[in-house]
Formats: sequence, structure tokens, C-alpha cells
Amino acid sequence: MFIDSHLHFIPKDIASLSTFYKGIWQDKEKLFSFLEENRIKKALIVYPFTDAYLNLKNGFEEEVEIYNKNIELLIKENEKIVAFGLVDWRKKNLDAHLKDLKMRGFKGICLPSSFEGKFFVKEMFNFFETIQKHNLVIFIHPQTRNPVGFERVKDALLTPVLEYSFDISLFLGLLLTEEILERFKIKFIFAFLAGVVPFLKDRFDRVYTMLRKRGLVKDLGNLPSSILKNVYVDTSGCNLAQIKMAIDLFGEEKILWGSDYPVNLNVEENLKMLEELGEKTKTKIIYENFFQIFNLNENIS
Repeated sequence: MFIDSHLHFIPKDIASLSTFYKGIWQDKEKLFSFLEENRIKKALIVYPFTDAYLNLKNGFEEEVEIYNKNIELLIKENEKIVAFGLVDWRKKNLDAHLKDLKMRGFKGICLPSSFEGKFFVKEMFNFFETIQKHNLVIFIHPQTRNPVGFERVKDALLTPVLEYSFDISLFLGLLLTEEILERFKIKFIFAFLAGVVPFLKDRFDRVYTMLRKRGLVKDLGNLPSSILKNVYVDTSGCNLAQIKMAIDLFGEEKILWGSDYPVNLNVEENLKMLEELGEKTKTKIIYENFFQIFNLNENIS
């Protein structure tokens, strides 16, 4: 048994208005076949954030409504589906909206690492307080439109490989420096092992310690590498060397296996490489840690 903690499905009404997310991204039957053929017990559907809202009369607010309506139907149609909904964190009626999403079967909220070229962590305290109140999980996906660096480099290869990675890394860094991870008891899941953060574990601690001695940064109460253990990350098709670095930073209890479907389709090979970590660690990654997040047991339907 295993669980896929990172899959995508883009409703046709959104896909048709987006630049990139067409074809297999909107094919529900191919998604369901993927789940059956690979014997996936549960599948977490998350949103990669498109440019479709630019072509909608009411912008992102309308995109939110379209997505949630369609994914709610997906939840009802296939019992394997676990889904996170969308919300416009800038709205004032967050409490009512989050309560409504929970009643409709959503287990958490998807957030982009940035939006329209800006990071909003400092403006999101009210949002985080409301999320904590409703005990919802937050999934952070790299911003695919105007990520950090887009104003300087626009390249079909470099943007997704580097800029997406840096965008999600900076969002996590801001959660750290704004003390969100210590202040709120929220379960965050970061896609793609949280970008380049695992690679920078020692540098985070070394530079923070040096700057603290000079009084150039505030006291975070602990080393960055210790605080960062408060988040979960998914593998998103990453290789074993990258996963080992993530385990070293976040701990084996905070790693979730994710395919990033439909980007990565070779499930068997991706799972097989985890055997090198040992059966205990592999089991945690492929389903036990997911159960821990949602307080489930092994008898889930």
C-alpha cells in the first residue's frame, strides 16, 4: 500500500483558459487509470496555479470557485481522492469560506509560493490564524507564473528548474524569519522537497549564527535547521540523493512520497529506489507520515 501526496487535475473550464495546462492535465479518466494501475490507496490532488484567472471576468476569485466546484465532484466520484481547495487569502470572510470548504470534503488549502510577483507572508497572519482555527493543512506549490527572478530571466528551461525552486524556497525562508512556523500550529506541506532549502541546511545555521553575533538578525529562538523540522515536504519525483538531504534536514517523519502526476509517471522505479533507505523509512514515506498528518489509521477506505 502507498499514498501519492502530489497529483494534479485541472478542470476543463480552467485548462482551456490556461497557457500550459491542457491535454493530460485535464483528463480525468487518465488520472483514474493511473491510480488503479499503480494500486494507489489515496491520492492528494493539489493545484499548480495557472494563468487562467487572467482570462476570467472576476479574476482569481472566479478561478477559485470553478476549481473548488469541480474538485468537489471529483472527491465524490472517486473514494481514492483527497483534495485541497483554493481560497483567496486576501478576502475578509475567510472564516466562513474555510468552514464551507471543510463541509464540502476538502482536507486543506493550496497556496502558491508567491502571487503576481510578490510574497505575501507578512500580510497573511489573519489567514494563518483562521487556518489554525479550522485545523486545516496547507500545501505550498511553487508559483508557475512570474516566480522570483522572472523579471530578469524568462527561459523555458531555467524558469521551471531554477525560478520555481527559488520561489518556494524563499516562501519557506519567510515562514522561518517571520516566525510563522513557531507561532502557529499549522501543518505545512511543501512540494519538491521545499526547493533548494535541504541543500542549504548547514549554510542556514552557519550564517544565522554569524549574523546573530553581530546583531544583524533577530533571535529566532533556535537554529534555522531546527525550526525547519516543523514542515512536511513531498518528493515530487526527486532522486534518492535529494531525498536523503531532505531527510537530514526535516527528518524521515516529515517526508511524503509524491509523483507530481502527470509530470512523473514511472511510479515503480521511483518507489524502488526508496528500498535503499530501509523498510522502516520507506514505509513512513509512502504512507505512515500521510496518516500522521490527517490522524488516520491503516484501515482507511
